[in-house]
Amino acid sequence: MKHNLITITRLLLILACISVVTCKNHPLESKNKKDNTAQVEEKNDEDNSNNNESKEGNNSSDTDNNNNDNQEDNVTSDNIIEESEIKDYFLNQQDNFGKKKVDFINSQIIKISEINAYKEKIWKIWKESNKLFNEEKLISLSPLTEGKSSSWTLPSNLEANAIMPYYWGSKGTKPSQGYPLFIYLHGSGPKTSEWSAGKYLAEHFEDAPSTYFIPQIPNMGEYYRWWQKAKLFAWEKLFRLAYLSGEIDAKRIYLIGISEGGYGSQRLASYYADYLAGAGPMAGGEPLINAPIENCRNIAFSLRTGGNDTQFHRNQLTRYTKEAFEKAKKEDSEGYTHFIDIIDGYGHAINYYPTSTWLKNFTRTAHPKKIVWEDFDIDGVYRKAFYNIEVKKRSADRTRYIVDIKDNQINISVDKVDYKGTVKSPYWNFFLKYDKTYTRLHDGEFIIYLNEQLVDLTKDVRVTVNGEEYFNDKVKIDMKNIINSCATYFDPERLFPASIQIKLK
Repeated sequence: MKHNLITITRLLLILACISVVTCKNHPLESKNKKDNTAQVEEKNDEDNSNNNESKEGNNSSDTDNNNNDNQEDNVTSDNIIEESEIKDYFLNQQDNFGKKKVDFINSQIIKISEINAYKEKIWKIWKESNKLFNEEKLISLSPLTEGKSSSWTLPSNLEANAIMPYYWGSKGTKPSQGYPLFIYLHGSGPKTSEWSAGKYLAEHFEDAPSTYFIPQIPNMGEYYRWWQKAKLFAWEKLFRLAYLSGEIDAKRIYLIGISEGGYGSQRLASYYADYLAGAGPMAGGEPLINAPIENCRNIAFSLRTGGNDTQFHRNQLTRYTKEAFEKAKKEDSEGYTHFIDIIDGYGHAINYYPTSTWLKNFTRTAHPKKIVWEDFDIDGVYRKAFYNIEVKKRSADRTRYIVDIKDNQINISVDKVDYKGTVKSPYWNFFLKYDKTYTRLHDGEFIIYLNEQLVDLTKDVRVTVNGEEYFNDKVKIDMKNIINSCATYFDPERLFPASIQIKLK
C-alpha cells in the first residue's frame, strides 16, 4: 500500500511539472510594445526590478541545472520561437537609446551544433527588421573624393535643432572581409571649414583601403562636444548601420579626432572600446576621470600631442595618460597596446598623418578572456553593456568589473570606484589628476554572456565573484540569449548563445 501511494505521488508530481512547462511557453506578450517616451537613462535612475524577465534564482544560467546534456548534443525544446515574435521584438528596439532594456523572455533550447545556423538566422531577422526602422539611413558608399554627403536629424529631446551632416566615402579597393572604418571628429573652429578640413585630411591619410565617416558638429557653443548625449545616439546608430551595410569589417573600426575631436575621441574610446580595434586622439588630452584607461585594455590606443601645447594643459594631460598606460602595461603585459607621443618642439599643430597608419595594423578582439571595465556615465548616459557584460542593476555611480577567464573558470571582481582630485589646474577650475580607491560591492546584478570562444560549452562552467562561488554547472544553449545579445550589441561578432545572471550578495 505504501509503495502504491509513493507511485501515485510521483505521478502527480510529473503531471504538475508538465502543466507548469506547458503554461510558461507563451508567445511574446504585448508588454514589449514600444515606449515612445524618449527618457534618457540618467545616473541612479534605473528600475531595480525587471518585470519582463523569468527569474530562476539569484545566480543562474538560463538553464534548468538538472537537465544539461548539451555536451551530448541531444537537447530538444518543447517551445519553438516564431520568426514573427523575434521580428516584433526587434522592431521595438528602434527607440531604445538610453532606456532600460526589455528582454526577450521566450526560451528555445538549441543544440551546440546548431549555434552557427541560429546566429545566421537571428542576424538575418535583425537585418530585415532594421530595414523597417523609421529612420534616416546611411547613404550608399562611394569614393571619398566624390564628396557625397547627407545628414541625420538627432532626437530633439537630446539636443534641439541638431542636424548632423556627414561625409561617407571609401578609399581603395574593398577587401573581401569589408573596409576598415575610420570615424573622424573635427576640431572646434568654424564648423563648416573644420568639416571640410577633415575630409581633406581623410583623403590624404595613408590608410587605404578604408572607409571614412566624417560628421560635422550639429550645433556650436555649449553643444560643441562630441560626447554629449545626442552624439552618443549618433555613434550607436552608426555602429549599427555600419555593421548592417555589408561594407565594413566588423573587426576594424577606429575612432580618431583632432583638438576638440581629440578630447571626444579619447572619452569615446574608453566608453565604446568594445566596438573598436583602436583609437587615436590628436592634439588633445583629457583628465582620466573622463576617459578611464582601464577600459582600453583590449584595443590599440594612440595619443599624439605637441610638447609645447600648454592650452588647457593638453601636454601635461597627455603625459599623465602616457604614465597610466605604461603602468597598466607593466602590470598586465598582454593588454594596453599604446603609442603615446609628446612631440618636442611642437605646439597645437602637429603632424596628423602617423595615427591612422599605425592604427590600421590592429584588429578588434571581440571576445577577450580578460576585461577591465570602469562603468561610468557620459552626459548622464550609461552603457547597457560592455564586451560580454550586461548590467541589470547598478548600486554605485562608478563600478569596476574585472573578468578573467581561464579554461572554464570565470573569476570576477566588482568594486565601487571613488575619485579624489590631487592636482588642480592653477588657471581653470578642474582637476588634472586623481587618485582612485576601490571598495567591494555586495549589491547589483549583471549578466555574463558566453560563447564557444570564451568557454567549452560542453563542460561545467564555474563562476566566482569577489572570491565566492556563484555558479558551477553547465550552461543552457538558448536561442533567447542570441536574440537578447543581438538587441543589446547589434554586433555580428557578439551573438551569444549562453548566459549566466549574477546577483551580488
